[in-house]
Amino acid sequence: MGMIKEFKEFAMRGNVVDMAVGIIIGGAFGKIVSSLVNDVIMPPIGMLMGNVDFSNLAVTLKDKTADAEAVAINYGVFINTVLDFLIVAFAIFMVIKQMNRLVKKEEAPPEPTTKQCPNCFTDIPIKATRCPNCTSELKLT
Repeated sequence: MGMIKEFKEFAMRGNVVDMAVGIIIGGAFGKIVSSLVNDVIMPPIGMLMGNVDFSNLAVTLKDKTADAEAVAINYGVFINTVLDFLIVAFAIFMVIKQMNRLVKKEEAPPEPTTKQCPNCFTDIPIKATRCPNCTSELKLT
């Protein structure tokens, strides 16, 4: 029974749930990008290049026989996959860029108002020329 409780606590932590949502949305976004590349971007490019269907571009290394399938390098599918990757990478870049703009810039730490006396190690005002505790003279810094 203890293991189930531990798993429930683990699964309900914010970062695990956030990660799961991110993976699900990322998978759906990947399908959208694949459809964009295969159904919207590549057909006009193929048409401009003489009605080429990129998904069918391949170099056949060994023809199909009665016993075995053909061996081919499907470089057209690879071109589509590279284009998928570039679109996803650019979209992620734009999202992160916008998120960074929205995140508050870290403010510089405030200037110190005190310093430590080198003789008695008491905190004293930064402009002090004499320590009020040990009365030693201090160099103005």
